[in-house]
Amino acid sequence: MVNRYSRTRDLSLDPEALGICQRVFDAILAELSINREGERAEDIAAFVIKLYQQGVHDERKLFELGMSAAAHLRD
Repeated sequence: MVNRYSRTRDLSLDPEALGICQRVFDAILAELSINREGERAEDIAAFVIKLYQQGVHDERKLFELGMSAAAHLRD
């Protein structure tokens, strides 16, 4: 999902960054039992990528921030 989302939005992430974002995205979806194909999943992917681009590169921190934000994203 993160890979598909980043391409459709023309975001430039190197393979390492993309891997980090993908792992965090997958972990958040698993933790919250969210379907990968829904709008909420897309919002989470976008949020994780945005955080990474803003300088949050630690996987644990991305996960924590993503989990906090997921509570406020549309269902």
